[in-house]
Amino acid sequence: MSTPAAPAVLDLAGVLRSAARPLPDIDDPDFAAAFDSFGDARVVLLGECTHGTAEFYRARAAITRRLVERHGFRIVALEADWPDVADLDRFARNRGVWGQHDSFVNFPRWMWRNAEFGAFLHGLRAWNLHRPAQDRVEVRGLDVYSLSQSAAEVIRYLDRVDPAAAAQARARYGCLTPFMSEPQLYGAAARLGEADCEDSVVDQLVAVVGQRYAYAALDGEDYLDAEQNARVVAAAETYYRAMYRSSIESWNRRDGHMFATLLRLLEARGPEAKAVVWAHNSHIGDASATAMGEAGEFNIGQLCREAFGPRCVAIGLGTDHGRVAAADDWGGPVRIKDILPSRRGSWEHAFLQAGHPRALVDWRRDRELAAALSRPRLERAIGVIYRPQTELQSHYFNARLSRQFDAFLWFEETAPVTPLAGAPPEGAPDIYPFGV
Repeated sequence: MSTPAAPAVLDLAGVLRSAARPLPDIDDPDFAAAFDSFGDARVVLLGECTHGTAEFYRARAAITRRLVERHGFRIVALEADWPDVADLDRFARNRGVWGQHDSFVNFPRWMWRNAEFGAFLHGLRAWNLHRPAQDRVEVRGLDVYSLSQSAAEVIRYLDRVDPAAAAQARARYGCLTPFMSEPQLYGAAARLGEADCEDSVVDQLVAVVGQRYAYAALDGEDYLDAEQNARVVAAAETYYRAMYRSSIESWNRRDGHMFATLLRLLEARGPEAKAVVWAHNSHIGDASATAMGEAGEFNIGQLCREAFGPRCVAIGLGTDHGRVAAADDWGGPVRIKDILPSRRGSWEHAFLQAGHPRALVDWRRDRELAAALSRPRLERAIGVIYRPQTELQSHYFNARLSRQFDAFLWFEETAPVTPLAGAPPEGAPDIYPFGV
């Protein structure tokens, strides 16, 4: 009786070596041209495995410029707060008055306040200046952390267009006033039954939306900004209230808000609108293909894939080693840290063994390749905090790469972003991004 043959061992590095498209330097036009095949999507999600790597910002900038110039994308949506990005949008589209308040002065300021992103903004502004106003690229924030700033923006808008409504907004948001500087404390107070501002912030959102036609007739752009800030306040209230009940619930509320914001941006722009999203791999990759999904979390990548099907593509970005801008703890100063070489058995180590310093692997039309990349392996995620001493526990999780993303952009070695200057002296105006 013959012994059954053992299953063949998959040479994953060999598979990646053969499937990869080697790429030139990011500044070479052929780099961005390699992404033309993604141009027929309606939503392109561009990830990053850290929040402080120069190559990731430069690569996303080059890809985005290509999608804008050659494929009609007109929305760039960021994992960032709406009011911070709103000022940058006014700068990028040369619309109204910009530089009226500081942008990205809170932790983690380097995530968007860096030279690489600043250069992208200036390039986008230069491109926009040659386009009619209705065809310019807008830059928007998707996140939910700007509770106090968004509330202030709603009141500032109503002070200008409807002073009586502004007084009502002050009264409604007054419930949150004790928690504006540390909104996480609201969650603790809500859990103890000492605060409940849900009805107040929802009432204020309903009031703003109820005046949509009257306010929008004055200035549609300003109204869109005010309505979204009212939505952020309502979403932030639920986010911080959920924070003390469940980290899974708060994560889902955050990414659900990101997705809903993206849908509103696309709807406002029209049925042919196309968007590029910049966010961490943990947001733009399909959570259902990772340990996150197993724990009950979803993300904007999963929701986009469910909503848009093949017209949504997610491109993960990864690296093996180099240096990164990150903090030791939440709220701490930025540090330039060495990234440890990837662990054996991880996706990153397989890409390293494939031997390409820069490469793109796209498995959308290759079932065999997708099958080979569908087995669970470790994947690394470095956020604004990086703790090399506990890297396995703090930064690795299981993922099925080909189910998580549609393609993967690889850099063997990477460098940190260049953080811009700190906050201006007391009383001095902030010049970001106008003085970059």
